[in-house]
Amino acid sequence: MVWELTLACDQHCTHCGSRAGDARQHELTTAEALEVVEQLAQMKAWEVTLIGGEAYLHEGFLDIVRALKRHGIRPTLTTGGLGVTEELASALHEAGLHSASVSVDGLESTHDLFRGQRGSFRGALRALRTLREAGVRVAANSNFNRLNLTELDALYELLKDHGVEGWLLILTVPLGRAADRPDMLLQPWELLELMPALARIKARGLAEGMLISPSNTIGYFGPEETLLRSPKPGMTDHFQGCVAGRFTLGIEADGAVKGCPSLQTSHYVGGNLRERTLRELWATPELSFARARTVDELWGFCRECPFAATCLGGCTFTSHALFGRPGNNPLCHYRARTFAAKGLRERLVLKRAAPGAPFDHGHFELVVEPFDAADPRPPTPARLLRKAPAATGH
Repeated sequence: MVWELTLACDQHCTHCGSRAGDARQHELTTAEALEVVEQLAQMKAWEVTLIGGEAYLHEGFLDIVRALKRHGIRPTLTTGGLGVTEELASALHEAGLHSASVSVDGLESTHDLFRGQRGSFRGALRALRTLREAGVRVAANSNFNRLNLTELDALYELLKDHGVEGWLLILTVPLGRAADRPDMLLQPWELLELMPALARIKARGLAEGMLISPSNTIGYFGPEETLLRSPKPGMTDHFQGCVAGRFTLGIEADGAVKGCPSLQTSHYVGGNLRERTLRELWATPELSFARARTVDELWGFCRECPFAATCLGGCTFTSHALFGRPGNNPLCHYRARTFAAKGLRERLVLKRAAPGAPFDHGHFELVVEPFDAADPRPPTPARLLRKAPAATGH
């Protein structure tokens, strides 16, 4: 489970899918959240990751951590870290927090650009140090796009020096505020550079004691697939399709439930915990779609791909964020390699901007062009962060 306790946030990140900042209307109270913990225990949830906004801005944050621990559910935290003080870190350790993942999205200048706030980078590193000193295991997570593609090796060294045990790698997807900045996003052909670099860093991590894991937004089925997906040397794992509603669920701060925390609210919420139980919501079509998905639901390149029956179109919210429906995902390593072998590449072009709501998206079109075509997007950070024109409809 990934549980957004509040949408209130102390940062204003340029790539935030939920457009966090202010609390949602009618967020769950502490008493209601503790009732949800009871339902999670009944459903035999084994881990709950608390997120926001910033989860620690919810008034019942520590009470919820304690309740999860008391019910035998592993409580974890994902945070930007800006407000993690020594007192909070100690309280989290005493409450039973298993681990905390701090978002670090580049070296100092890049990270602060991402987060829209000077001092954010230093705050994140301070959180790593403070949590570790309090006895909480620390991990990190990083979004990758055109702003920080060249900082992968330096980030690895930085996180290793700060005692990070696990590092989650995420591909920035045009969701929420990231949808407003299409020039920031990697194009499909840039996976040809990113994926071998991630595999090289993954091999270093396995040798040096840091578990590096790609999120489900990163893939799929290139030569490095087995290495990237495997948690230990010698294992042969690979991507096995969208996990939404199969192995994960997401809860929004107002009690809305969907199969994955990043799925578009407008299309994938099965109901609200104020009105129905978690057990009832588990069976709804909005939460069970990935359990029933077949190759017949794929389209475009993904429909004819030799890995179709296993991959089933990759990450659902990625393809939906691009085209308004799942089943065809151009952010795929195998696909980029296939086009490159023909001297071609796919380019994503924004045609309709996002309307400006949490977990919203715009609409892109694909252009197939020669692989060596000139890139029309300027590379400077200021231009990469420039917002697209506001949407007039959706």
